[in-house]
Amino acid sequence: MPTITPSLWFDNNLEEAAQFYVSVFPNSSIEKVNRYTDAGPGTPGEVVSAIFVLDGNRFIGINGGPQFRFTEAVSFVVMCRDQQEVDHYWNRLTEGGEESQCGWLKDRYGLSWQILPERLHELLDDPDPARAAAATAAMLGMRKIVIADLEAAVRDG
Repeated sequence: MPTITPSLWFDNNLEEAAQFYVSVFPNSSIEKVNRYTDAGPGTPGEVVSAIFVLDGNRFIGINGGPQFRFTEAVSFVVMCRDQQEVDHYWNRLTEGGEESQCGWLKDRYGLSWQILPERLHELLDDPDPARAAAATAAMLGMRKIVIADLEAAVRDG
């Protein structure tokens, strides 16, 4: 089976972004940074592309300039075991970024992430339609997903 690797287009801040991402996720590293040489077409020494790994997932990045921007049409989902993980990723990825709703955020580079606890899906998939609806309503009112608030909404629902 072929390997599928996301390729991300940055506005000349790829190296900074890769360093930030590897500081956020465990088991992460920058594998390779490619720089322009005297042969061009860019300024010698400037980063043209890089390969980095985030918790075992490989990404390719290029410094393509401002022609294209990230949109919510593509996001990366981080499934979290517990509230501590949700809080960690939410807090780190919103540094210089912006919160959205329902567990979505944009980081300082404009890349969209969904920070979701596994418990959310358990509650949304509850066989009792009223409990699932209560979980959905609670989620829709949140920015960062708070597991205790979801569980209280289902319990009190």
